[in-house]
Amino acid sequence: MKVLLASASPRRRDLIRQIGWEAEIRPVDFPETKNGTPHDVCLYNARGKAAEAALRYGDDCPVVAADTIVTFDGRVLGKPRDAADAVRMLRSLSGRVHEVMTGVSVRFHGKERAAVATTVVEFRMLTEAEIAAYVATGEPLDKAGAYGIQGKGAVLVERIDGSYDNVVGLPLTLVYTMLRDLGALQAD
Repeated sequence: MKVLLASASPRRRDLIRQIGWEAEIRPVDFPETKNGTPHDVCLYNARGKAAEAALRYGDDCPVVAADTIVTFDGRVLGKPRDAADAVRMLRSLSGRVHEVMTGVSVRFHGKERAAVATTVVEFRMLTEAEIAAYVATGEPLDKAGAYGIQGKGAVLVERIDGSYDNVVGLPLTLVYTMLRDLGALQAD
């Protein structure tokens, strides 16, 4: 199975490859919005990226686009500006619950499916030394919410409720069912 992935994210590419599919990487220039509820923002951005990719490259091959947002206490946590910002984010998440939302849009032969997956993530209590050591690895600096569950940040997470793949950046089960519903693949 081959999909056109409207994203430059190596994590999304790796998730697609993990299930044995081929990802043709085709990021697009789409003016993302930050206005609205987190649910509406990530859905709007995913749909816009998929539409732009389909317009530019066609949708004879399934087009997959996504937008992931981390929310905490009603705020969206983007990527940290610097190490001090990463420390601040991790302190605020320590021992607390937050949500990871990914808007997904799949287009194939002029049809679209779009939805938002939400995963609840709970961090364990972190010490100042643990936060400093993790930030020193550099891993949190390019990740929304200042952590990567698929990397060294895995030890920060106490539990999740929902899709692990969603926290990484692409809820694979949702993508699979969308592709199946659009007739892009045959269910076994």
